[in-house]
Amino acid sequence: MFSDELEQISWEQTTHDIYAKTDSDVRRALGRSRLDVEDFKALISPAAEPYLEVMARLSQKYTLERFGKTISMFVPLYITNSCTNSCVYCGFNHSNPMKRTILTEEEIVNEYKAIKKLAPFENLLLVTGENPAKAGVEYIARALELAKPYFSNLQIEVMPLKAEEYERLTHSGLNGVICFQETYNKANYNIYHPRGMKSKFEWRVNGFDRMGQAGVHKIGMGVLIGLEEWRTDITMMAHHLRYLQKHYWKTKYSVNFPRMRPSENGGFQPNVVMNDRQLAQVTFAMRIFDHDVDISYSTRESAEFRDKMATLGVTTMSAESKTEPGGYFTYPQALEQFHVSDERKAVEVDAALRSLGRTPVYKDWDAALTLA
Repeated sequence: MFSDELEQISWEQTTHDIYAKTDSDVRRALGRSRLDVEDFKALISPAAEPYLEVMARLSQKYTLERFGKTISMFVPLYITNSCTNSCVYCGFNHSNPMKRTILTEEEIVNEYKAIKKLAPFENLLLVTGENPAKAGVEYIARALELAKPYFSNLQIEVMPLKAEEYERLTHSGLNGVICFQETYNKANYNIYHPRGMKSKFEWRVNGFDRMGQAGVHKIGMGVLIGLEEWRTDITMMAHHLRYLQKHYWKTKYSVNFPRMRPSENGGFQPNVVMNDRQLAQVTFAMRIFDHDVDISYSTRESAEFRDKMATLGVTTMSAESKTEPGGYFTYPQALEQFHVSDERKAVEVDAALRSLGRTPVYKDWDAALTLA
């Protein structure tokens, strides 16, 4: 399990190593065709900041070689905001006074139909709070079954499950799982996750192993930028990515770098801030580090920045996202988990990407492809 590997990696030493990287370390990393985590540290270090344009060109080169000029489009659907966790930064915090919603089957189908009217989306991400007693595996399985007539690629972002539960959901149409570790800093993890199942660090970080053991086709990873030193956190994710690729080599992987935005409980302010240049640097570094990994940007980021990065390394984007349960049809004025920044309609995002010479792809996977 990765938690055992992580015990051997010092947070403090990793931080020191990143900030100790030199100009020669950066140039050495840029000159290599296959990079290790030490090279990745150099590319996200302050020493690499003068090389941003060089990194952008390399990132663009590798992206074009592997993905062409395509951008895979997806849409998230929150089907419940019921949650038993008390994450201090989250609008779905159990202690946050708000109306809790668990969509019925009829409401879920109405959301599917409404989404299909926005754009020809085929990649759907189902998102829930963490309340296994009221919206557990069977509820998620039913939502997946209901989605199959409308979407060809189904992913979930839910509470970490057992390996057999992930395997159970693959029979309901599940193709991918996204899970944000939030932070790999075990010493401070419970400051942000004091109660609920999410407070169990090992259970969450080892969830990716269970996804791999269950044969999940695609695994999405991410840390929440704003909790801890972001360079160190993302380096830990790079370690995790390499570990998963070694142990579950048939699985595809994606990464995301969500920057914290204001949540409805309003009390938590980010501890660290990543600016646009730094997010670009991390994106380029990840692409140079791993030519095949899918890099995803959500509507947390601005329209202008997303458009720019679509030509330089990003390969997956959401559009016209609603972060409240039933936000597309049933409850359009409900309380959001977080505020989006790119508020364009899906058709506007599509047009912008095409004007940049990129091709939005709405369907790039089908279960039939696995039946050969």
